[in-house]
Amino acid sequence: MTVVVLTGGVGGAKLVLGLANVMPPEEIVAIVNTGDDFEHLGLSISPDIDTLLYTLSGKANTVQGWGRAGESWGFMAALRELGGEDWFQLGDGDLALHVLRSMRLRAGDSLSVVTRAFAQAWSIGVTVLPMSDDPVRTRLDTAIGPLDFQQYFVRERCVPAVNAIRFDGADGASPAPGVIEAIAGADAILIAPSNPFLSIDPILAVPAIRAALLRASGPVVAVSPIVGGAAVKGPTAKLMTELGLAIDNHAIARHYRAVIDGLVVHAGDPAPADGLLILETDTMMTTLEDRIRVARATLALAESAGRRRSAV
Repeated sequence: MTVVVLTGGVGGAKLVLGLANVMPPEEIVAIVNTGDDFEHLGLSISPDIDTLLYTLSGKANTVQGWGRAGESWGFMAALRELGGEDWFQLGDGDLALHVLRSMRLRAGDSLSVVTRAFAQAWSIGVTVLPMSDDPVRTRLDTAIGPLDFQQYFVRERCVPAVNAIRFDGADGASPAPGVIEAIAGADAILIAPSNPFLSIDPILAVPAIRAALLRASGPVVAVSPIVGGAAVKGPTAKLMTELGLAIDNHAIARHYRAVIDGLVVHAGDPAPADGLLILETDTMMTTLEDRIRVARATLALAESAGRRRSAV
């Protein structure tokens, strides 16, 4: 069985880790958002890819929710002494990843080649693919003017109201090698409970990826990021309000309706009734056992959706 997961950072990485504990990791392909990628202090940084690599290798700082466990901060202290920009935190261990990535990209390697090398170095069995080797950048039109994603998310702490979201470069971007083949050959395609507007939409904005999902033979199911009328983490609920959307599963279902067959929702939350298959479970993923439970539930819904597709 081959399972493809479209994912952003922290929430998506939890689902992928759960999957890797209930099925052979070699049968999982994670297609990761790169709209968050940016250059900072001369370094090429891929936050969502790095979160997935740290999580799957057991190196993630699970308390902080980002970065490496056991990190030290000597570089940042020295940077501040010299008056450098310190709004984006780079730990000493984290720097190794960014420096090596930057060196290899400048030498001509693609992001997918570099990512594969890191995954192999840390014995990660899951195939981790950037959505594209071409630059796609998430930009937000806000009340204080246009902001790059990291400026909005980290520097401004998601405070400015958002009027619109754009994915610069997406129209002309090609999927990274292996992305289309993985979608075409998947027995199931899962959309992680990552932010639909900031983490999943950049992936879907690459025309060939969206087209591949629409013609995929395997069922496509999503996990809602909404729990009790709020987002588990990040600015999902705030964005939905600012974009004129209700903070509920009905809005999530409408957002994904063109590409999904089913939706996993948090137990007790109102579920949409528009023909989608629905599975209710506790979608909070605090512990590894939680992540395994949500992974099993999502696979079960995908199996049901596959049977329904076959019966049509």
